[in-house]
Amino acid sequence: MCNTTTNTNCKPGNIHSVHIPVMGTGFSIDTPIKVAQYGISSVISIVDDCLIEDMRKYHSDLRGKDYVPITKEDEDHRARRITAYLDLVDDIVQQEFKKVKSSAFEPGSEITKYFELLAEDSLLKAQYNTMLAETDPARKNELQKNLRGQMKAGSIDVNIMTKLDRPNYGPDKKELPSEYSDALAALRGYAQSKLDSAIVFSAGINRRLYSYIEKFKDFYADAAGVMKKRIILKVTDYRSSFVQGCFLAKKGLWVSEYRVESGLNCGGHAFVSDGYLMGPILEEFKKKKSELIATILNICNEALLAKNLKTFDEAPCTRITTQGGIGTAKENKFLLEFYQIDGTGWATPFLLCPEATNVDRVTLQKLCAATEDDIELSEISPLGVPFHNLKESPSELEKRRKIELGRPGSACPKGYLVSSREFTELPICTASRQYQKLKLDQLKTVELDPSAFKQRAAQIMRKSCICNDLAESPLITHHVVTKHGIEPKRFTAICPGPNIAYFSRIVSLSEMIGHIYGRLNLLEGVAARPNMFIKELQLNIEYFVKEVKKIAPAPSQKQIEYVNEFKKNLLEGIEYYRELFPRMIEETESYRAQTLAQLQEFKKHLENFIAEHTAIFSTPARQLVAA
Repeated sequence: MCNTTTNTNCKPGNIHSVHIPVMGTGFSIDTPIKVAQYGISSVISIVDDCLIEDMRKYHSDLRGKDYVPITKEDEDHRARRITAYLDLVDDIVQQEFKKVKSSAFEPGSEITKYFELLAEDSLLKAQYNTMLAETDPARKNELQKNLRGQMKAGSIDVNIMTKLDRPNYGPDKKELPSEYSDALAALRGYAQSKLDSAIVFSAGINRRLYSYIEKFKDFYADAAGVMKKRIILKVTDYRSSFVQGCFLAKKGLWVSEYRVESGLNCGGHAFVSDGYLMGPILEEFKKKKSELIATILNICNEALLAKNLKTFDEAPCTRITTQGGIGTAKENKFLLEFYQIDGTGWATPFLLCPEATNVDRVTLQKLCAATEDDIELSEISPLGVPFHNLKESPSELEKRRKIELGRPGSACPKGYLVSSREFTELPICTASRQYQKLKLDQLKTVELDPSAFKQRAAQIMRKSCICNDLAESPLITHHVVTKHGIEPKRFTAICPGPNIAYFSRIVSLSEMIGHIYGRLNLLEGVAARPNMFIKELQLNIEYFVKEVKKIAPAPSQKQIEYVNEFKKNLLEGIEYYRELFPRMIEETESYRAQTLAQLQEFKKHLENFIAEHTAIFSTPARQLVAA
């Protein structure tokens, strides 16, 4: 973990070991305003500048602050909207934090809530308990003053999904310069804000975007060795971390955190890690962290030297954190202690916490009632990436209604996911009404039997307008109206991870944080929930089986190599867990035995499936293709 006493480049550690990751475009859009004053860090998506502008107006009006609209006709409107909103959020958080910090140490006060939320094993919580036990008034006052001096607000971090980098066009329909693309403009909006925080890059490397970071001085260390804006990479394995870290280091840019997320046991888009499982991945980070930091430090210092910038005397603070499918305090503690990571992220359970996130009442009730069968790894995303989806969300129900009326597809009001030039000169979205009509008309010209036509048509109409509908919930929750004063009909899409099936009621912030730190158990009586590693293994096997069945009739050499690599990684992961599970000493002996039995059951299922497809898994690829 970060050593803040010996490394001058390392900012003081977080007050909490848990953070709240980005959720959709809207569910965590103002989460820092709700939780940062209590020292909890969270992440805002800066994809949807339309939503961001709506939320800036809402929070400005709510607090009586001046609001001057930034319209789409204004130059560089996307970046300016993002900057203005982030500056507003920072102002609000600092004001709220000041109120918390200056409140009295008494039952029910905000400062009492701040310290009561802390983990029981934190040093600051121990100091707080010492203060509570002190009976001498003068000494108690001194201890309280010391506690106030150590308080920190949570970080207001932001997220860019690197794949969402749509080019933009001027009034003449000519493509604007690359710096006006969605991802680059969003980065510029963050870089020009006054935030002292981090930007999370997810979904893999975007070379153009990463190169653009060089233009902004806040990402480089100042004379004291401190970076005002830091870089976090959300990754699914060690190799991609190393590659991306080196790429940025060659530009003199330091990655302050590698945020390891489960490829499948997560919410939103699922970036499949080819059978690599979380346990072995975290083990590799544990063993190679020092090597990773040392290698990147050398590369980074060479780049800084070439730019005539100050080099690092020692490696800046580098955190390894993890998220995806964590559900119990014991799992959380095991990750922190066994893998020596610096923090954990909890997303999906916080969807049931209105004090932290925005989920409208109708969708919230659906989440509370959701079972394992209600969450699907779907193909609804126009990005073509698997996407966790609540089957009966308002958005999905409305999509089906439109199909029944013979008007499938969305009006595409925002267009952040446009990508197809199959029918048009300018890209359009595969979830749009325009694209689906053109595609269905094309399908009618192909000779297909009714069953095949119905199947192909369903695939076309399956795509959903997630860039708009993932942003609807905060607008519903806050009763945001149009410029004409009308509150329109809105239909929420929501993307919880599989973990939502085990959480079944609305909870307070204190309850959720208490659950994470082991003060209470929100899953008491939920016997069916498997260990997070077992659940991830199950999800990977299900995905693997589906992929093999898909290619089985006529696999290509590349497909055969892919599924064989997937198989190898799964079997190696199972063997790793066979040795790991008995070492989970926080768990009971019966729990460890049960988890090992589940592991053996999944291994047997996998081996039986492989045996049924010997043509793919035993025949050399080249020979099979030739045949």
